[in-house]
Amino acid sequence: MKKIVIASIAALAVSTVAMAGVNGKACVACHGADWSKKAMGKSKNVAEMSHADIATALKGYKHGTYGGPMKGVMKGQVARYSDADLEAFAQTIGK
Repeated sequence: MKKIVIASIAALAVSTVAMAGVNGKACVACHGADWSKKAMGKSKNVAEMSHADIATALKGYKHGTYGGPMKGVMKGQVARYSDADLEAFAQTIGK
């Protein structure tokens, strides 16, 4: 019985995290509330990017296949999210 309860709690925790999606608050700190700020003067203006370009960039950062000078910082920001989470988040910003 104890194993069933522990397994159930673990499954609930995983599903809760998966439902949470991407926390955009960390993004806004560098990219601005309207996404038009060039993070640390080095990034693209995210507000001008298409949803598809944003999704490609976020997933590329995660997999280490995309990015310039801020590649390391961004990889750390997106590594914990699934590709599906990043895709869904990208659809909420840009054009």
